Amino acid sequence: MRLISVFLLLALIQGGGLMAAERPSFIVERRLSDLEIRQYQAYVVAQTEVEGPMEAAGNEGFRRLAGYIFGGNGTGQKIAMTAPVAMAPLPEAARLIPKGGGFVVQFMMPSDVTLGSLPQPKDSRVTFAAIPARRVAALAYRGNWSEARYQAHLDKLQTALAREGLKATGTPVWARYDPPFMPTFMRTNEILVEVQER
Repeated sequence: MRLISVFLLLALIQGGGLMAAERPSFIVERRLSDLEIRQYQAYVVAQTEVEGPMEAAGNEGFRRLAGYIFGGNGTGQKIAMTAPVAMAPLPEAARLIPKGGGFVVQFMMPSDVTLGSLPQPKDSRVTFAAIPARRVAALAYRGNWSEARYQAHLDKLQTALAREGLKATGTPVWARYDPPFMPTFMRTNEILVEVQER
């Protein structure tokens, strides 16, 4: 419920909600039956690592990062909201979506900022990273944010990669583009993973 309140506040402050938020820039190399193969440009993220199950970790990570962009930093600067909210299991997690493992939650920073120009967070758990340019397979789906729905589409992504002769070289990232008040059947979600030809 608290996460919904934060999203509602974001939509009111930003005027027009998250649907118009800046997104990472990419070029679609090719479209396959279930996938898009994309070449992403580099960008900067604010991120936080959270222990715990998927839903709780996502909510807590979102709160920390929202606090940062709403002025919870050394200069009190407000930073524009972007999309998607990205989430991935930490490398040491035993499973892709563990019941009690750890996750990293990320907000892309606006494209006109650099690592050196970002104000320092008041919350030491918020850090920054430069995400390099990369080639990614993306599987999009609509619907709710349940772990079961995520896992079903991750399985579909892995099947499609094998069929197309593509090898995943990174950890799958779950990308959510819409606020919770968006009807579930209209929500856009994606699973992204770096790939190379086999």
